[in-house]
Amino acid sequence: MMASIGEFDPLNTRVPATKIEVTVSCRNLLDVDTFSKSDPGMTEVIDNTRSPDFVRKFVLDFFFEEKQNLRFDVYNVDSRSCNISKHDFLGQTFCTLGEIIGSTGGRLEKTLSGIPGKKCGVIIFTAEELSNCRDIATMQLCANKLDKKDFFGKSDPFLVFYRSNEDGTFTICHKTEVIKNTLNPVWQPFTIPVRALCNGDYDRTVKVDVYDWDRDGSHDFIGEFTTSYRELSRGQNQFNVYEVRHDMGVVCCFLPRKEQTYHPSLYYIVNVCNPSQPTSLHYMSPYQMNAYAMALKAVGEIIQDYDSDKLFPAYGFGAKLPPDGKISHAFPLGGEDESPNCVGIEGVLEAYFQSLRTVQLYGPTNFAPVINKVANCAAEITDGSQYFVLLMITDGVISDMVQTKEAVVNAASLPLSIIIVGVGPAEFDAMEELDGDEVRVSSRGRLAERDIVQFVPFRDYIDRSGNQVLSMARLAKDVLAEIPDQLLSFMKSRGIEPRPALSTSPLPELHRHI
Repeated sequence: MMASIGEFDPLNTRVPATKIEVTVSCRNLLDVDTFSKSDPGMTEVIDNTRSPDFVRKFVLDFFFEEKQNLRFDVYNVDSRSCNISKHDFLGQTFCTLGEIIGSTGGRLEKTLSGIPGKKCGVIIFTAEELSNCRDIATMQLCANKLDKKDFFGKSDPFLVFYRSNEDGTFTICHKTEVIKNTLNPVWQPFTIPVRALCNGDYDRTVKVDVYDWDRDGSHDFIGEFTTSYRELSRGQNQFNVYEVRHDMGVVCCFLPRKEQTYHPSLYYIVNVCNPSQPTSLHYMSPYQMNAYAMALKAVGEIIQDYDSDKLFPAYGFGAKLPPDGKISHAFPLGGEDESPNCVGIEGVLEAYFQSLRTVQLYGPTNFAPVINKVANCAAEITDGSQYFVLLMITDGVISDMVQTKEAVVNAASLPLSIIIVGVGPAEFDAMEELDGDEVRVSSRGRLAERDIVQFVPFRDYIDRSGNQVLSMARLAKDVLAEIPDQLLSFMKSRGIEPRPALSTSPLPELHRHI
């Protein structure tokens, strides 16, 4: 599923927009698969169904005074290809955002078309204005003695959350993972914006359906229960127990955790500098960016929005510096005597390209000096007012793993996250040891207090057609995905409560310290 909006305001005269959440469902889609149902996608892909209810929403800016045209295309996804032309077209429809909002109950049903001689089914839109609620709920669910639905096994249960609408209908807002072959599932904890669960209305009815997953998409209904976010919140740090209503009196246990709202503070970005021969990964082509520049631009252009003064300290490591050839593993890209601060990401890129003309590349590849330098900055501000992100880009295998692991363990107690992007064909297996998703990093018998490192090889995100914009978007989306959770884990570990949102006052200004 894909939506595109055409907007044009040449005089820049718009008033602030209203945020509108649009939920999409389809019914009676064309059956184009021989042995299974269609798999519509782009929202998320829902397997084997002709009547999908998509969880992923479209959040759009609504301007009452403008006509905002929308186009929705529906596709059947049968491969992992990112090229939409490789998938089966199921139909399309056109409407305006105002048309959806102005429909009775904010619900608009449109016929899909685009395939001559075929009835393509219908697409249903539900629109709701989003509240300003910024609370986040972390919760975990388990169930006991669910109904057995599978003939040769038990059940493969999963949960679907819905929020109620004024007309008595329900809008899907979350799905859990499937737990295979059990009547007593324990689902993984998950975090959901309270705005998604109830749009900030704590007394709004929330319905939870329990299903047994089937491969062909015909999931068996086990039961349901209803609650509200206010009711769930009363059970913080203890069980809320609900009877699942259907064929059996089954109990579902709900374990919510306290909701919290955090605003990301300052982000630091640190560059790397290595060899710059025309055949190297640093080659400055007049026609396209090299991998270092793409990684810097992809990540930096997103996180710079969270820095108030747009000054970024940028360092290089692994080089001989002029005039005496001193080896350094943490030098300002602008020069040894210059401030490390660069103005905006474009300033970081300029300093990077300038350093390639002045320094001599030199090994080994040591990470610990730069990590310790940024950790020292983070150690000065641990009250939750600022949070630091260190971006390291390298084409070499790490040479000081022992020292780097110790630096990471020490930094794990600080307001700091580390992103490492590996460029080029080198084997980066050792880097995986620093990414503590599976096994927490340890040094001298000490475990890192939390996981703060995200490592990715850039080659995994490069678009085969050579589309640099797409490559950069893929990289940024993946490497930044863990930052919010890492920020939250630090705040929670220090018992730092979010500042209350004041509707009449702007958010506190973000400041940079080094």
